[in-house]
Amino acid sequence: MSTSPSQAPTAGAAAPAPFTGLDREGKLVFVGLMLGMFVASLSQTIVGPAMPRIVAELGGVEHYSWIATAAMLVSAVAVPIVGKLSDLYGRRWFYLGGLAVFMIGSILAGLAQGFWFLVFARAVQGLGMGTLMPLSQTIIGDIIPPRQRGKYQGIMGAVFGVTSVVGPLIGGTVTDNLGWRWLFYLTLPIGVAAFVFILRFLHLKTANQQGKVDYLGMLTLTPGLVIGLLATTWGGNSYAWDSPVIIGMYVVAALFIAAFVVVETRVSEPLLPLHLLLRPIVALSVAASFAIAVAMFGAIIYIPVYAQGVLGVSATNSGAILIPLSVAMILTSIVVGLLITRLGTYKVFLIAGGLVLVTGYWLLSRLQYGDTQWHLTLAMIVIGLGLGLSMQVYTLVVQNVVAQRELGVATAAIQFFRNLGSTIGTAVLGTVMTAQMSSAIEKQIQSLPADDLAAMAQMSSGGALDASSLEAAVLDPAALEKLPSFLVDPIRMGMGEAMHHVFLTALPFVIAALVLSLFIKQVPLRDTLHSADEPATAPGADAAAELAGTGTETPEAHEAADAHEASDAERAGATAVSSSATAGPTHRAESPEAPPQR
Repeated sequence: MSTSPSQAPTAGAAAPAPFTGLDREGKLVFVGLMLGMFVASLSQTIVGPAMPRIVAELGGVEHYSWIATAAMLVSAVAVPIVGKLSDLYGRRWFYLGGLAVFMIGSILAGLAQGFWFLVFARAVQGLGMGTLMPLSQTIIGDIIPPRQRGKYQGIMGAVFGVTSVVGPLIGGTVTDNLGWRWLFYLTLPIGVAAFVFILRFLHLKTANQQGKVDYLGMLTLTPGLVIGLLATTWGGNSYAWDSPVIIGMYVVAALFIAAFVVVETRVSEPLLPLHLLLRPIVALSVAASFAIAVAMFGAIIYIPVYAQGVLGVSATNSGAILIPLSVAMILTSIVVGLLITRLGTYKVFLIAGGLVLVTGYWLLSRLQYGDTQWHLTLAMIVIGLGLGLSMQVYTLVVQNVVAQRELGVATAAIQFFRNLGSTIGTAVLGTVMTAQMSSAIEKQIQSLPADDLAAMAQMSSGGALDASSLEAAVLDPAALEKLPSFLVDPIRMGMGEAMHHVFLTALPFVIAALVLSLFIKQVPLRDTLHSADEPATAPGADAAAELAGTGTETPEAHEAADAHEASDAERAGATAVSSSATAGPTHRAESPEAPPQR
């Protein structure tokens, strides 16, 4: 596989050979990466339909969300740490370790006899997911040049769409026929297959970087993230947003993050090099990814809620309601990857994706009670097209403009901010729904005829009806059927009004992603890989400091670095390349002990 060369290039080095395609072993590595990504992504969607059955058997209904939150929190914390450590010590064993940890977590979850043990097992799974997700993308960056990387990342992006479709369907079927424990065992054979593929065929040369592990960065970032994400998850649900608990948690989290920033400016090998986030292209791409993650999870989580509460779709069928969105995202992601490889440009897809997403969320925000399911389907298809056009492209943009030695931490930064976006988006939009639902349903009920209000008041005085039962009934068809028929339409109308506010809240995020994408600079996609420690040539001398990762660059140096990266010819003359997939016999590692390069 492609590796970082052990020595710097000399002046007048030959131009690197172009990528001609993955050979057999390279393709098998790619299959292994897709399998690893598949099991990690599937574990996020397959458990949803089984959650009521799980808490009914193990208890813990009052802590229902922890089954998902535990994995999400640990995954978010693991991403930047694993990204940096893989830059220092290599990807292969970290990836294999992530697979092993994930499978151990799956076994523990399937054996769980108590609620909190299951939460612990899900946290172990989250550690594996936080390793597999970023490293899958990073290893693709190690073995395939950016120009050809688009089509491969498009295929990997389609994996997310596939799991969002098949996950809930498999989850419901397996839970009904085999029991919920088999949901965790089901992914084990796929995980073992991925482990075998990576162990057998992935042979990246061990990273040869110098530097100490940033333990202070880990000790300040980890509690800062955990406390901040917990506050975001609990805010508006377990505690009011303005409660002393939530405010205090945010203050403590801010202090830890501030300490982390100070630490990162002083250590030689920072966990998250801040100079990367000061690069305009990286900063804009990371911010846009965050905004799109908010919108994406706003759609995935709350469109089924709309379908159940407003359209009256059953809980079982609501798992399949997202199929139009997912199919549109899958097909578009694959096509866009192929087009990027052919055209060598990406900005047009970012802008087109932003425009389409804004249109899709505008259509969602226009939905109201009485609209048919076709109105919802149209909005979902448009959103799926927008996500397929842009979501995976941001990773490619960042990987194209960072040095190979920082590929892991740069890819992890994108994944990290996506995780933050999904967590914050789910929490904030859920708070909006909860806050709007009560008042909207109450307003609709108050507009009922006097006779209906009198009948409702009589039922309420007898204890048969109260506000909490009305809110609970909106997502429980069995409970809704027990209510008087004159209450069904007002409840669904109120839910429709609440969901209107939810989708309207998400709209500014996709607008922000579009605006940010307009300012992302188009840098030519390289046809070759480059060395982790490439020295800049004279015209790009100012860029060398940034590529070396010192963190002491001036704004002028950032601009020089972007200009330096924009020239393929200049890069080719200054780069010692490990060609990642050339099949010809002349492309071998410089060291006789190193494996053949692709």
